[in-house]
Amino acid sequence: MRLLRGLRPIFESLLAIIVGLIVGSILMMVFGYHPLRAYAALFRGTFGSPVDVLETLAFAVPIMLTAITFALGVRSGLFNIGAEGQMYLGAIGAVAVAGLIQLPPVIHVLAATLAGMVAGALWSLIPAILKIWRGVHEVISTIMFNWIAYHFSIYLAIYYLAQPGRAERTVPALPTARYPVIVEGATLTLVFVVALAFCFFIYFYLWGTRSGYELRLVGENPHAARYAGVSARKVLFISFLLGGMAAGLAGASQIIGRPPAWSLYATLGNVISLGFDGIGVALIGRNHPLGGILAAILYGTLQHGGRYMEYHAGVDSEMVRAINGIIIVALSIPELWAIIRRRLKR
Repeated sequence: MRLLRGLRPIFESLLAIIVGLIVGSILMMVFGYHPLRAYAALFRGTFGSPVDVLETLAFAVPIMLTAITFALGVRSGLFNIGAEGQMYLGAIGAVAVAGLIQLPPVIHVLAATLAGMVAGALWSLIPAILKIWRGVHEVISTIMFNWIAYHFSIYLAIYYLAQPGRAERTVPALPTARYPVIVEGATLTLVFVVALAFCFFIYFYLWGTRSGYELRLVGENPHAARYAGVSARKVLFISFLLGGMAAGLAGASQIIGRPPAWSLYATLGNVISLGFDGIGVALIGRNHPLGGILAAILYGTLQHGGRYMEYHAGVDSEMVRAINGIIIVALSIPELWAIIRRRLKR
C-alpha cells in the first residue's frame, strides 16, 4: 500500500500528460493541424541529437529556480508570486557586476552570481516586511512589486546599463564573468550545475535541518507550529529570503550563463515571464525541489521542442504556446487541488 501511495503522484502526472496531449490534439484538429506530425516534431526537437537535449536543459535552468521560489512559499504557507520581479532585479545585478566591473576570471563569475542572488533577495525583503509586520497579503504586495521591478529594470537597462550604440540591450557580460559552454554548438553552460546545486541545497535544507522542518511545519499546520514555539515571523522571513535568492539566481543565469546575448534586452525579452512560468512548474513538481527539476526539464522539452513544431510541422507559434499551456495546466491540476483541499481543511 505504501508503494502504491508513493507511486500515485507518478500515475497522476502520467494521466495528466495523456489528458493534456489529447486536449492539445483536439485543439490542433479543430484548427486544421496534424497532431501526430506535430508531436513527432516535438519529440525530434527534444531528443533528436545530443545538442537538442542540452538545449532542452538550457531552457530548464531558470525555471527550476523560479519554481523553487513558489515552492518555498507554499511549503511555508505563503502564495509568493514575486519571482518575476525578483528575477528582473537579479538580472540587473548580474549585468552591473558582470558588465561594468573588471575582476579575475573565476572571482568575476562568482561575484556576478552573488550579485544576482543578493539583488533578488533584497527585492523580496519589502514584501516580506509588509507581510510579517503589517499583515499585507503576499499576493497583493508581490504583484505590485513585480510591476515596479519591471519598469525599474527597464529604466536601469536603458539609462544606466545600455551598451553604447546599441540601446536595445545592456552591456554584455565580460568574458571573465561568463560561465563556460559545456558543448560547442549548444547554449547550456556550467550555470546548469550551479542551479542543480541550489535545488539540492534547498532540498537538504527543508528535509535535513531543524529550520527547514520548522518552515514546513508552519506551512502544514500553523497551530501546531505555534504550540511548539516556532516563530512564524522567522520562518516567513527565511522563506521570502531564500525564494528571492533563487529568483535572483534565475535572472543572473540568463545573463552570465546563456549565450549568445550575454546581456539583458531593454524590453526584458530574454527573461520575461520566466517567474510566472515557475509557478506552473512548481505545481507540476508537487512543490518539491527535486520534483521541480524534473518538471523544469519537461518545460524545457515543450519550449525547445515547440520550436520544431513551429518550423517543421507548420504549427503557428500561438498554437504551440496554447498547447504547451494546456499540458502545463493539466499537469498542475493535481497539486493545485491538493493545495485547495489543505486550505479548506484549516
